[in-house]
Amino acid sequence: MTDADIDAAVEGAHIPSLLVAIAHLTGNADHLRDFDRPVYEFFGDGQGNLPPEQQARARSLAAEEMRAHRDRGAKLPPRPPEAAIRACMDFIAGADIPEPYVPFLTEELALDGPEARELRVAIDAPAAAKADFPVVVIGAGMSGLLMGLSLVQAGLPFTIVEANADVGGTWLANQYPGVRVDTPNHLYSYSFADDHAWPKLYSTGDVLHGYFAKVADSHGLREHIRFNTRVEAATWDAAASVWRVRLSSGETLTARAVVSAVGQLNVPKYPELPGVGDFAGPAFHSARWDHGVNLTGKRVAVIGTGASAFQFVPEIAGDVGHLSVFQRTPPWLGPTPDYHDAVPAATQWLIDHVPFYANWWRFWLFWMLTDGILGAVTRDAEWSGEGAISAVNDELRQALTGYIASQVEDRPDLLSKLIPAYPPGAKRMLRDNGVWIGALKRPNVDLIDEPVARIVPEGVELASGRVVGADVLIYGTGFHASDFLVPMTVTGEGGRDLHATWDGDARAYLGMTMPGFPNFFTIYGPNTNIVVNGSIIFFSECSVTYILGALKLLIEADAKAMTPKQDVHDAFNTRVDAANAEMAWGSPGVSSWYKSKSGRVSQNWPFALVDYWNATRAPDPADFELR
Repeated sequence: MTDADIDAAVEGAHIPSLLVAIAHLTGNADHLRDFDRPVYEFFGDGQGNLPPEQQARARSLAAEEMRAHRDRGAKLPPRPPEAAIRACMDFIAGADIPEPYVPFLTEELALDGPEARELRVAIDAPAAAKADFPVVVIGAGMSGLLMGLSLVQAGLPFTIVEANADVGGTWLANQYPGVRVDTPNHLYSYSFADDHAWPKLYSTGDVLHGYFAKVADSHGLREHIRFNTRVEAATWDAAASVWRVRLSSGETLTARAVVSAVGQLNVPKYPELPGVGDFAGPAFHSARWDHGVNLTGKRVAVIGTGASAFQFVPEIAGDVGHLSVFQRTPPWLGPTPDYHDAVPAATQWLIDHVPFYANWWRFWLFWMLTDGILGAVTRDAEWSGEGAISAVNDELRQALTGYIASQVEDRPDLLSKLIPAYPPGAKRMLRDNGVWIGALKRPNVDLIDEPVARIVPEGVELASGRVVGADVLIYGTGFHASDFLVPMTVTGEGGRDLHATWDGDARAYLGMTMPGFPNFFTIYGPNTNIVVNGSIIFFSECSVTYILGALKLLIEADAKAMTPKQDVHDAFNTRVDAANAEMAWGSPGVSSWYKSKSGRVSQNWPFALVDYWNATRAPDPADFELR
């Protein structure tokens, strides 16, 4: 560390993270009293709006302490006292953290090192008892790999069945131009395996696929995976208390437990329009992108303006001859100026050289999304305004409307097409750095919001009868999110079919277990999707902890089967339904992939993250029937 290195790094630092990292170099947090607490705003400066004088003083203090740390030999300092850590947490959060959040956030901070997060549940049983408990995991995406790694650490035999030729799940399947994550990558990573070497703040799909492949390789998971193989059916054998899992290869695996990690967004959805399949030219879904089709100079029609189209339209707009984008409803756009940016050199330097800077920066990212804007998307029963569900939601709506309007001052004809009529949060909000509207403003791009009547061989026919001609048709129409576990068949006790039981409206206790289906668990199951708070990897880690606890309970109690009690399952879902009805995404009359065919919100978790963390520490035996 040269003085020049240090001076350059502090200039580009996240000041609140830098100030609390200094507590690790000094052993106390007394210096925080000399600075205002950060105040974070939706359109803030990203530095907690600290006065410029305080930011300059913070950089000077940090540089001085970093030079002293260097001169001491750059040895890892001792862990600060708990009171100092708590002071740091309150400072970087910009508020006194409520006491129920402290254990939850302390675990996420991971000051004892990432290895402390790996072994989540130790199973105290003889080796023979563990060896007699094989587990089948369905899917080798983010959640399936996490489950497999945890089973390795717990000492249980397992097989992962993966339909694709490699690991990675959605980051392998989705290879359309521009595909990337919309959660900051230093948060969208396993808590125990963040290598801190992300090239982008929000990584592209190929980088994420490489990350998950690296985790699979470094932990020896590939030897447990059956690639290019599908689970066709899983049937509970009550006499033997095992699952018989039939594979597409013709083989049948026997398992004491089955864990589905297939996710919600894996089966492409095509629009319910007459003529789908009649188009004369190349036609494909964004999740099955046909890289053999050259779009250069072609007339391209894109149906849909959801998250996938939002990413690939700007990538192809400059290459095609003409682009027609067909929109049913516009998305709300969340300002994210750094969405395509590389990780700044200063940030990477601080991560590499300053003890615990990475922990505190991740903590800050996590806190900002812990409850996110949950309060701004919660209904106020006293509110009576139009287009919003509360005064705070209306403030957010006005701010986002102004943000969108500022991008089309030179194209007022687009404004009415770009402002959603539904409340912010009712549908998925998309991260925006201006490239979406920039693409729509191009002279070779048309945004068409007239209803589509049908697909015809020469293009897309509108309700008016006008046909928009196209050479290539791309469907950006999402996934069958509410059709959980399709197309496999799952048969539980007494020949009970899971899909018939759900009848198009999937429900599970804590998103993981269903009455009548013993020892069968789902990760990223019903009502475990998040909208404005957190990372889905956090949810999967919570689920894996819970599922391992269930397997521990079975093995240590020498039980054959466990299934949630019906009244426990039903009471949980009643609470979830009531809470979802009070959220923006539960707004009546607004269709989205968050809802099942019945109109029930079957995807989303309506509570705070800490509630799921507390609920999944370990299964309560009283919630289950153990046999």
